[in-house]
Amino acid sequence: MIAFEGVTKRFGAWTAVDDLSLTVAAGEFRVLIGPSGSGKSTVLRMMNRLIAPEAGTIRVEGEDIARLKPETLRRRMGYVIQSVGLFPHWTVERNIAAVPDLLGWPRARVRDRVTELLALLNLDPERYRGAYPHELSGGQQQRVGVARALAAEPHILLMDEPFSALDPITRGALQAEMAAIHKATGTTIVFVTHDMDEALALASRIAVLDRGRLVQSGTPLDILTDPADDRVRDLVGREEWGLKRLAVETVAERLRPGETAPGDPLAAGASLRQALAAMVARGTDRLPVADGQGRLAGTLHLADLLRGPGRP
Repeated sequence: MIAFEGVTKRFGAWTAVDDLSLTVAAGEFRVLIGPSGSGKSTVLRMMNRLIAPEAGTIRVEGEDIARLKPETLRRRMGYVIQSVGLFPHWTVERNIAAVPDLLGWPRARVRDRVTELLALLNLDPERYRGAYPHELSGGQQQRVGVARALAAEPHILLMDEPFSALDPITRGALQAEMAAIHKATGTTIVFVTHDMDEALALASRIAVLDRGRLVQSGTPLDILTDPADDRVRDLVGREEWGLKRLAVETVAERLRPGETAPGDPLAAGASLRQALAAMVARGTDRLPVADGQGRLAGTLHLADLLRGPGRP
C-alpha cells in the first residue's frame, strides 16, 4: 500500500529522515515510534505531500506520489492530528461531512455515513450531529476528528499522536475503538506515537525510528522478544518487558485443550496479561477458557505464562 525507497528529508543542516526504506502492507496497522526528533511525524507528512523529500521515492498503491496532484492523493487518505482541528462554527455533522460534500456525494448518502460513523465511535447520532465542537469534551472532539477522517472511505488513515493529550481512561477507550474500527474496516492505518504501550496495544507491525533512520521493523512480539539494540530495549522498558510481552500474546496461544477448571471461563482472545490479572483476583493458578462461541476449550495454568512463545 505504501513504500518508501531511499527517502531523505532535510531541514537546513538537520537531516530529519535519512535514506529511509519502509513498506506498509494493505490492511496493516503500522505504528511509527521513536524519541522526539526521530523523524516519525515527518515520515507521516511526506505520505500525503504536506512535506516533499529531497531524495528517494514514495509510492502509494504502486504510484509515485510526486506524479500525483496533492488533492488527488489526499482524497485517498484520512488525516488525524493531536489538535483535532474541527471547524468551530460548523456542527458535528457538517464537520464529518466536509470531504464527502466536496466530492459531491448525495445528501442522503452523506447523512447515512455520518450516522454510521457516530454510532461506530460511540456517539449517539441524534444527540451529537447538531452539536458544535465547543460543546464536546476533548475525547468526543477526537472521536469526531476520527469520524471526519474516515468519512469518505479512505484507503489509508494517517494518525499523528492523536490521543496523546487525552486522559488515560479516554485514551484507553479510543485505542480500543481504533482497534475495533481497524478490524471492522480493514483500512490501512499508519499511526505515530512516542508511547510503546500504545504501539504494542494497536500495531500489527511496528517501525522503530531514531535520528531519521529505521532501527527495527517487526511485529509487537518481535520487538519485545528480539530487540535490535539498546535503543529498542530502552523504548520497551528494560524492567517491564515481561509484562508487556504478556499484553501482546493471547490465551489461545497457551491453551491446554481438553482440560477443565472451576469458575467463569476467560475468553481465548484475552491477553495473557488479562489472564494473570484474573488469576490474582480469583486467587487461583488455573482458569477455564472459552472459545469465540462461548464453548469450553480448555484451561490456562499460571506456569503457561512463564514459558516463552511456542515452547512446550
